[in-house]
Amino acid sequence: MGARGRHRKRGGLARSLGALLAVVVALGLAGVFARSAFQPGTTPTRATGSTPPASPSVSPLASPSPSLSPSPRATAPAGRGRLVIHGTGDVSVDPNYIPNFRSYGYGYAWSGLNGLFKRDDLTVVNLECAVSRLGSPVPKKFNFRGDPAALPAMRAAGVEVANMANNHSYDFGPQALMDEREQLRRNDIAPIGAGADPQEALSPALFTIRGWRVAVLGFDKVVDPYPEAVARPGHPGTAAGHNEAAMIGAVKAAAGVADVVVVMIHWGVELDTQPRASEVSLAHRLVQAGADVIFGGHSHRLQPMESYRGRPIFYSLGNFVWPNLSAAGATTAVAEVTISPSGEVTGRLLPAYIESAGHPVLRGS
Repeated sequence: MGARGRHRKRGGLARSLGALLAVVVALGLAGVFARSAFQPGTTPTRATGSTPPASPSVSPLASPSPSLSPSPRATAPAGRGRLVIHGTGDVSVDPNYIPNFRSYGYGYAWSGLNGLFKRDDLTVVNLECAVSRLGSPVPKKFNFRGDPAALPAMRAAGVEVANMANNHSYDFGPQALMDEREQLRRNDIAPIGAGADPQEALSPALFTIRGWRVAVLGFDKVVDPYPEAVARPGHPGTAAGHNEAAMIGAVKAAAGVADVVVVMIHWGVELDTQPRASEVSLAHRLVQAGADVIFGGHSHRLQPMESYRGRPIFYSLGNFVWPNLSAAGATTAVAEVTISPSGEVTGRLLPAYIESAGHPVLRGS
C-alpha cells in the first residue's frame, strides 16, 4: 500500500534565497551551501545515461498509518518529469562480516534486485561500515571495516548516495571516516551525514533530476556509547548526535534551495518493530521543516510506513546487504517514492528477503 500527497509550493527565487539566508545565519550554518558542489546542469537519471555529481559536498518513506491532510500545493512548473527515488536499510561491505563476498564478489550484494536501482532516478543506501583501509578501531563492541574495492559494484548497481550518518562510520576513527568520503566520491557516490566539521556533516548532496532540484541529508542519533563520533568544530564525525535543532535547521535550509528534500536518519532502538514516540515526534517536525521523504534505520527490523501531511516516513528499513541471522532480521524491503510531474508524492514498500548473507532478493512487486 502507498501514501500520497502533493508537493509543496516553492516561492520565487528571491524569496527562497532570502529565507535560506535568514535560516543559515540564525543557525550558524553560513558555510554549508557554499561548501556544497552543486552542479545545476547535472542529471543523474539513468534514463538518459548520465551520472550524478562526482563530488557533491555533504553532511548537516508494512502498512501505512492514516494520512493527514497534505499541506497546500501548486502544480509543478512545466518541464518537470516523473521522479522515482529508492531507499534501503543497512548495507555492509565488510568481507569479514559477510564472507560470501570473498566467494562471489561484491556484485553478489546487488544481484537479487533485477536492476531496480539502475531504472530509477536516485538511490540512497545506509552504508553501515567504515569503508577505508586507514585508521585504528575505536573502543566499542563491534567495528566494521568495509572494503573500498566494493564501491565500483555498488555504483554499477545504481547507487548514487551513501549515508554515513550511522554508528559504524566512525568505527576506525576520523582518518578512516574522511577517507571513506573520498573513496565514495572517487566512485561517483555522494557521501552524506558525515564530514570534517558540523557544517560539512550537515550539508546536503544536491542534484538536478528531470527538472527537480533534490537535496539529500543524513542524520545520526545513535551515538551512545561513543559520542566522540559526532562532528564538532575542528573534529570530523557524523551529524548531528542528539542536536535535533541542528537537524531541523539543516532541513529548513535545504528546503529553501531544493524542490524535494530527502532525509536518511539513524535512530531508535535495536530490534524494535515499531517506532517510539520520540521518533514519531522528530519525524513530524522534520516534515514540518520541509522534509518530503524520510528513510529511517538502525533497529535491524522492518518497521511500518506512515504518511504525515502527505509525506512518506519509513521509520526503519531494517537490514539490506547484511547477514541473514534470523527470519525477522532477513525480512526487509526497499522504500520506493514516486513524485509525479504535478507534484503528487507516493510512497510504498517493495518486499525483499536476505536469502543468503549479503544477498537481498526482491519478492513480488
